[in-house]
Amino acid sequence: MNDAYDFSSGQRGAVVDTRGKTRITIFLDDEVLEAFRERAAQSGKGYQTLINETLRASLSPESAPLTVALLRQVLREERQAA
Repeated sequence: MNDAYDFSSGQRGAVVDTRGKTRITIFLDDEVLEAFRERAAQSGKGYQTLINETLRASLSPESAPLTVALLRQVLREERQAA
């Protein structure tokens, strides 16, 4: 280990590649944040990554809640197909 280091040719920049991501400030319930931190510790992923994955999954059409209108539409389509 040196007594002094020369950083004169060093470059400042992000340590982590953040392309495609935006930094925001968000307020979460303490219980929600603690739950994600516990899951993160168990899975070996970061808690922010788990939150992002959960939000992404909630955006997919497959995760949309089953409503009465949607159920009726599906039943009508199935009856017509039969």
